[in-house]
Amino acid sequence: MTLKHKLKQIQQGKLTALENLTSFTKKITSKKSKNLNIFLHLNENAIDQAKAIDKKIKNKTQGKLAGLCFAVKSNISVKHMTTSCASKVLEDYTSPYNATVINKLLAEDAILIGMLNMDEFACGASGETSAFGPTKNPNNPDLIPGGSSSGSAAAIAANLADFTLGSDTGGSIRNPASHCGVVGLKPTYGAVSRYGLIDMTMSFDVIGPLTKSVEDSKLIFDIIKGQDNFDQTTLPTTGNRQPATKKQVIGLVSSRGFCDKKIAQLIESKTKEIAKKHNWKIKKINLPLDIAIQTYYIIVYTEFFSATRKFDGRRFGKKIEEATGPEVIRRIIGGSEITKAEHEGRFYKEALRARQFIKNQFEKIFQEVDAIILPTAPSLPHKIGEEISVEKMYNYDITTVLASIAGLPAISIPVGKIDNKDVGLQIIVPHFQEGLIFKLGKDFE
Repeated sequence: MTLKHKLKQIQQGKLTALENLTSFTKKITSKKSKNLNIFLHLNENAIDQAKAIDKKIKNKTQGKLAGLCFAVKSNISVKHMTTSCASKVLEDYTSPYNATVINKLLAEDAILIGMLNMDEFACGASGETSAFGPTKNPNNPDLIPGGSSSGSAAAIAANLADFTLGSDTGGSIRNPASHCGVVGLKPTYGAVSRYGLIDMTMSFDVIGPLTKSVEDSKLIFDIIKGQDNFDQTTLPTTGNRQPATKKQVIGLVSSRGFCDKKIAQLIESKTKEIAKKHNWKIKKINLPLDIAIQTYYIIVYTEFFSATRKFDGRRFGKKIEEATGPEVIRRIIGGSEITKAEHEGRFYKEALRARQFIKNQFEKIFQEVDAIILPTAPSLPHKIGEEISVEKMYNYDITTVLASIAGLPAISIPVGKIDNKDVGLQIIVPHFQEGLIFKLGKDFE
């Protein structure tokens, strides 16, 4: 059932907001769902919110999302709720205000269910680094759900919310969307306000929706997008522009050598199948995947180190170096080393030059194609607790970080299974052309 269909049922009185909420909370509190470790905190005021919304529906004064239930990644601030970033550092921190995206959703009468598990401080690509235990993949609890927005993707896959919000730094919405078989959108950098997001890497971070369908993703994006006076990186956007060309030209990335062969073959065959059906032209292209991870992590380490200096044990929670896990410590130490005075910023400056080179490559490619298609994740999800090298774990991001580096919008859509494990296809388009993403995404669905 799409969100529009459910909204219609609510408006017609076939389903109340309270009934919708109760249905989800029963599932969330069941033994099966608790074992998946998806939710960290539930909203104690949700029932009162649902009852108030039912009154508004009765009086026909409801918002666009009246009665729909959502949950958010635990690094997005919600007033009077614990916003822990899945870390012992902030386990007792209660946010004093709402993020802009939360205010927008509540203004349209969506009901907040609670806060979701994630990789600690968004540092991770598997959902295993949470201080409160790993999130499990609802489709196979032995497997990772992906990260860092692990709970956000798992909640949709387990039918525990109508939609969720996650944050994407280098693939943190798209990666778990791929592993859990759901739709995950990373909007253009600047299309959605980051105000209220506890940032991991300021120049990459974007808030976006995770949903069951592309249509649902568009519905939520249209609510949360827009310029915000509290976030100077946001820009005015139509969010729905599409190129006037009649025949779409699709750039299919040569990802072999960077990606599991079976995944590359599935993406290629699926793209050719849909291209034939919709009369698209396919053009083989290359992206600078060889420098993607190195460029990305130098910038991440530097900006994450800077962002964590406020967690000194005086203002917010505990001192981060004394209460956090190994992946967070690794990034802090890396950032500390990169930013040492004796290096004179040369590593960071080189990464910024590489970032500009990547942006320039995308600009050249988008002169020849309307959209780019490649795998979301380069490998299938591994088992929870399986010993994985740091290099292999970081390479989970190799096919997603380029869109983040260039600030481009990208979406992951489920396109099939390999060895009974979900595989996502990624679509990247030029800045602020989310409308094209939704059109192409629906064609794949």
